Amino acid sequence: MRSSFAWVLLALTWSRVGSVRAQQADSVRDTIPETGVSAVEPEAEPPRRSLVKWNEYEGPLFTLRVGAGFLLDYASYAQDDASREQMDLESGLKIRDSRLVISGRIKTKRRITYQAGIMYDGNLEEWFIRQTGLMIAVPEAWGNFWIGRTKEGPSLNRVMTGYDGWTAERFTFSDAAIPLLADGIKWLGYLPDRHLIWNVGVFTDWLSEGQTFSYYDHQVAGRVAWVPMVSDSAGKLVHIGASFQIGQPDKDSLRLKSKPEASDAPNFIDTGKFPATSATLLGFEAYYRPGPWLFGTEYYWERANSPATGDPVFHGGDIFANWLVTGETRSYNTV
Repeated sequence: MRSSFAWVLLALTWSRVGSVRAQQADSVRDTIPETGVSAVEPEAEPPRRSLVKWNEYEGPLFTLRVGAGFLLDYASYAQDDASREQMDLESGLKIRDSRLVISGRIKTKRRITYQAGIMYDGNLEEWFIRQTGLMIAVPEAWGNFWIGRTKEGPSLNRVMTGYDGWTAERFTFSDAAIPLLADGIKWLGYLPDRHLIWNVGVFTDWLSEGQTFSYYDHQVAGRVAWVPMVSDSAGKLVHIGASFQIGQPDKDSLRLKSKPEASDAPNFIDTGKFPATSATLLGFEAYYRPGPWLFGTEYYWERANSPATGDPVFHGGDIFANWLVTGETRSYNTV
């Protein structure tokens, strides 16, 4: 898991990932979480097989899009004497992330989209499977079901990838308390008339045992938010939500740690391992988007069931403001 603010980002992505460009409100989109892949449906029936673009294929049974990304971190520090006594920091440059992303749609009567992500972690110098799975549309349940590896769902900031952030990276406590990914099934719902959006999922570590993001043997997590908006890509928008997560720590041992979103940095949060039979996270988030401005805050509390250490409670959050100087409105993806 990676954490906060000293970074240089170089991204090559051929999907329109969390685009800050204004989009037409009536456009029809194929959406897969994590990358926010979107594509407008063709007006006419395409050929049975065609290369729509150099990286997109349209076939009789499925569509295919190939993309890639690259992130490079540079970190530098200014320390006073008290800071130097706590940790010795040196400037550094390091590849943080490079990945291949494959996504598309399976042409069945019920809408099914898929995604596969393969990432090279520059910090660990290893290859990993990132968000990979199927999204199945279930309008009878007001939304979609995701099956596979994905974001658990707590925190609006964390359901996006590191490529899609709103200029400030995730705050350090978020990375320490909320796992990066998990394997399981998640229900994502939306009631536009009620302005309600939600996600809830159950997860297990059958396939992720031993990976850095696998804190728990199994867990349940969810979020609900009230989101009145003029349009997903124009005008004013409000997002007010609450989230939770309850998990059983792997081997009854818990450790909260994270870096300041720079892969070459040391951990800025590290509790060390301590015994815990369960952990409960509760969170609050609020955002306001009046055009090119975006204001937001998130705050989380995590209580560990650990009698040996006095059942400690950890907490942290952030407040931020972001302005797109070229005037666009950042779009909101309800899926």
